[in-house]
Amino acid sequence: MKLTFFDNDIPNFGDEVNRTMWGHFTPPDFFDQDESELFIAIGSILYDDYPAAARKIVAGSGYAGYSNAPNVHDGTWEILFVRGPQTAEVLGIDPSLAVTDSAVLLRATPLPDPAPNIGAAFMPHFDSLQRGDWAKVCKMAGITFIDPRDPVDRIIAQIRGADVVVTEAMHGAIVSDAMRTPWVSVLPIHKAHRFKWLDWARSVEIDYQPKRLWPSSTREALTFFTGHHGIGARTKRVLDSAPTRPFTWAIEHIAAQKLQNLVKQTPQLSDDAVIERVTDRAVTAIETFVKSRRSGDKPIRAAE
Repeated sequence: MKLTFFDNDIPNFGDEVNRTMWGHFTPPDFFDQDESELFIAIGSILYDDYPAAARKIVAGSGYAGYSNAPNVHDGTWEILFVRGPQTAEVLGIDPSLAVTDSAVLLRATPLPDPAPNIGAAFMPHFDSLQRGDWAKVCKMAGITFIDPRDPVDRIIAQIRGADVVVTEAMHGAIVSDAMRTPWVSVLPIHKAHRFKWLDWARSVEIDYQPKRLWPSSTREALTFFTGHHGIGARTKRVLDSAPTRPFTWAIEHIAAQKLQNLVKQTPQLSDDAVIERVTDRAVTAIETFVKSRRSGDKPIRAAE
């Protein structure tokens, strides 16, 4: 059985959690590279292009519109649980399978100690770092920059030590909420990353109230105002050239000011009882599945 997640050239916190977390719930030899059976884990990875003959086990993944919705009713899918109600609705499955994002399982694992002196922090979407300059803007604003490309334990320690986390990265909010650190969501600069937020928020009974994020560079401004990716070589050459530097300076200073305002917004946090309930449900689903495999049983739960 192959542990399956978005394995990008650029490390990304939400995806990288898969590398470290699942070993706390499975025996050492549970996963291998056999692609005839896929354990579809943390991430917006419910795509329509998985091998038709492969058995597909869904463990808290979500649908985000990055592809057409898969047909999970063809007999090859076992749904342990999905990220939220929107995913369940799109897939046409039993609403009771909408538990929450499986990163909540971090609550049931050993955690690094909170990092000291974090204060207010900001985590951008890793995609934004291809076009933005958030480390510089955070420094200007006097706010801790949480780099989603950093090692998982470092990021968790920073989140645990923060007073509040402003986050463009959905898993910045998911893990902050799981760690009981108040968070402020901001709309992702690129619109493609927005659908999935409401899916998760509904799973933990949060009224999703994202704020506006100001771009941190001319290239990010292009994406913000036009929806273009802003990562091509020609775009980089033009927008990073000398004539644009006054605009870049202005954008950076506005972004720093806006970020300072965002950390003063009323943060969000799910109810303690809700996060305990969804954690227990997720742990039970994984433990039941792992136990069934240890006994040699391979049931397929029909997606209803």
